Amino acid sequence: MATHDPASLPPIANNPDVRFLGAQLGDVIRAYGGEALFEATEAIRRASVERHRGTGSSDSVHQQLQNLGLDETLDFVRGFMLFSMLANLAEDRQGIAAEQGADVAAALAKLAGEGIDRDQVQQLLAHALIVPVLTAHPTEVRRKSMIDHRNRIAQLMALKDMGRDETPDGDRVDDAITRQIALLWQTRVLRRERLYVTDEVETALSYMREVFLPALPALYQRWDRAFGERVPSFVRPGSWIGGDRDGNPFVTADSLRTALGRACEAVLGFYLEGVHALGAELSISTEHVPVDAAVEALAEASGDTAQSRADEPYRRALSGIYARLAATHQALTGKPAPRPGHLHGEPYPDPQAFRADLVAIAHGLSSAGALKTGGALGRLIRAVETFGFHLATLDLRQNSAVHERVVAELLKTAGVEADYLALDEAARVALLRRELANARPLASRFMTYSDETASELAIVQAAAEAHAKYGPACITNYIVSMAQSVSDLLEINLLLKEVGLYRPGDAPTAAVMAVPLFETVGDLEAAPGIMTDWFALPEIAAIAAKRGHQEVMIGYSDSNKDGGYLTSTWQLSKASTALKPVFEAAGVGMQLFHGRGGAVGRGGGSAFAAIRAQPSGTVQGRIRITEQGEVIAAKYGTRDSAMTNLEAIAAATLLASLEPERLSNAENDDFCAAMDALSDTAFHAYRGLVYGTEGFRTFFRQMTPIGEIAGLKIGSRPASRKKSDAIEDLRAIPWVFSWAQARVMLPGWYGVGQAIAGFADKGLLREMAQGWPLFASTLANMEMVLAKSDIAIAGHYAELVEDEGLRSGIFGRIRDAWHQTHDGLLEVTGQTRLLEKHPALDASIRLRLPYIEPLNLLQIELMKRHRAGEDDPRIGEGILLSINAVATALRNSG
Repeated sequence: MATHDPASLPPIANNPDVRFLGAQLGDVIRAYGGEALFEATEAIRRASVERHRGTGSSDSVHQQLQNLGLDETLDFVRGFMLFSMLANLAEDRQGIAAEQGADVAAALAKLAGEGIDRDQVQQLLAHALIVPVLTAHPTEVRRKSMIDHRNRIAQLMALKDMGRDETPDGDRVDDAITRQIALLWQTRVLRRERLYVTDEVETALSYMREVFLPALPALYQRWDRAFGERVPSFVRPGSWIGGDRDGNPFVTADSLRTALGRACEAVLGFYLEGVHALGAELSISTEHVPVDAAVEALAEASGDTAQSRADEPYRRALSGIYARLAATHQALTGKPAPRPGHLHGEPYPDPQAFRADLVAIAHGLSSAGALKTGGALGRLIRAVETFGFHLATLDLRQNSAVHERVVAELLKTAGVEADYLALDEAARVALLRRELANARPLASRFMTYSDETASELAIVQAAAEAHAKYGPACITNYIVSMAQSVSDLLEINLLLKEVGLYRPGDAPTAAVMAVPLFETVGDLEAAPGIMTDWFALPEIAAIAAKRGHQEVMIGYSDSNKDGGYLTSTWQLSKASTALKPVFEAAGVGMQLFHGRGGAVGRGGGSAFAAIRAQPSGTVQGRIRITEQGEVIAAKYGTRDSAMTNLEAIAAATLLASLEPERLSNAENDDFCAAMDALSDTAFHAYRGLVYGTEGFRTFFRQMTPIGEIAGLKIGSRPASRKKSDAIEDLRAIPWVFSWAQARVMLPGWYGVGQAIAGFADKGLLREMAQGWPLFASTLANMEMVLAKSDIAIAGHYAELVEDEGLRSGIFGRIRDAWHQTHDGLLEVTGQTRLLEKHPALDASIRLRLPYIEPLNLLQIELMKRHRAGEDDPRIGEGILLSINAVATALRNSG
């Protein structure tokens, strides 16, 4: 077993921002918490740091923690949590998360070096689509208020970078930073009430409004320069929030309308501000510059007769555009524009008409030699192309079992089929196809339906209204969770037909695409067969051919919970590879939607590396990726971080789509055979522990804070799909979250050590780690998980398990497997310690470890007291604060 003296590790690289912000936090704790709290916090910090350096003992840390009263404990936990938050900020500013070559210019250069010219790249971009999809999955433990203060500190630190001593308002920058840290200290960390769907909608809108709206047009300007010509708008935002009903009874037709309406209001407000600013800027006079006829026509039609602007046609034209946009705002949102104008105009029928007027202004400026196209006007035109009147495409999602019940009720009440659920798959498909070919609706306003059916019908009706109101881009996908058959997809089309979003005929059309979500290992294995049968239906083949592509979503979270980390990773890759010839045979482009989470156990890790590791030929310039929970704030919390991460996704997509295959056929065959063997061993090891060990469910629920996590109020949906304590029914998020809190992180590694140990040809594994991006990425993510885990601390959590025999038996297996995985990873990667080849990440994690261990120890003690029946509310609050603090320090815990 490989072990290392902490004192022999390289020193942690000094980050001046961490030192500065840490000192500021110390001053704030001393000023607002008192000298005694500061000294106690500092003593614990020193003791923990010394223990991790090998110069101190854990007994010292324990003793210092035991000296804290409950009030001091709460304040101490807040202090350590805030340090981790500020350390995260400091590292983000230094670009620790940025990866070499993760930008479009670098990708173009790399492709050029491999013989891929710009024309080939442009051909790809002509049909490319890259969509980060924001979801409300509950893994963000921080309140939005905390994130806002954090972002203000980031802005102030940027002023320091520029050598500024004062803010634009005249405050000293250092004083302003201290003020924000003091506000953080005095801001309540925990939510008192559970989140509602409307809260989640507003949170997502804040990112869209403050980050995506300005960031994407700026990125496109950069990419236009890199290409030397204007590129298509191939990166667009998406969202699930307000449309994802799978297991969330609180998402309704009203939620959908609210999400779409608020998004429209936000984007139109952005456009109004942009047009207003252009009116102030474009003061061009006909006394100096001739004016294009199209601009003159817009000026004349504007109704702006002010003498002061008689010689300023651009301003007059923009006054008319503003008036029409204000009327559009009133028509679509039911509210007057934030800054009502004095002119009246007809609402724009669609974003294209608005864009056409802006383009006329741009052509006028260019043809008259006044200004080159670009600048604020160019960014506004790009924004309209990218965001339309809907801002972000909103997906619908529901479980296939719900659709089955709804369709069964509709068919029964319409007198078509008395017992649809009793039919086999062939009979269901035949019946659904007959109904889809018939324009007659099934639902009737004279019938009374169950609440479930009424709710689902209301959803598709709201979607149809949205298409008519905001345009077809507002909702394009309907995702079917637990899709296991062709009938599961046809049922969606039947519901859509009820509201005119699916239209039968000689050339049937579907305005919203039915998208299967393959989640479990079995579902992934069945995916190619289901899609083959799907495309074999003539009406479906015609619709897909006309659209040009079909989306398939693959789920990382549930496949991991079902089969373990290695098997999930491999099955996702195999399913993608197996789907490729199915789509080729159908003549349809393949668009994969990757349902990734923040933690490695749910598909987390570097998106740049993950996209590049996709099987050859499966990306095809089109990819969608879920962004959820804490990942949203980390990647899109500021404009700079958003641009960095969007650029990385775009660059990786270009490379994955166009780079030549890196492996020979022989290497590919050998590597795939090896992965099959590894996956089989890992699968049986994982399933044997989680699903085949008597008492494991009890062990898990007693060892981890799974029960306490439910008190965080971080999302609107329940933790389990059913009223059951079975692992199968538990959502993947709390499953991963709780293992992370206990520092085991079992979903991110268990089974891999047994697989490596049982594989005879270690030389082949080393070749795979060096030459196969998929295996390299898999090991890199697992290595990060192992570095963040701590099996010694996990042992303290195991002491919470009441049955000693159960505890020693199961935890002993987990402990041995952890060491086996640790040693196997080092052997395959050729390292002497974890993260030896990744010094920046190594320093980042080791910087945090002394701040996490005391939080874990406090959490364990508080959980013992809580579970023993102590009812002091400070104990419950301390547990929740510690969960928040540990999650903040780990960064990707859910």
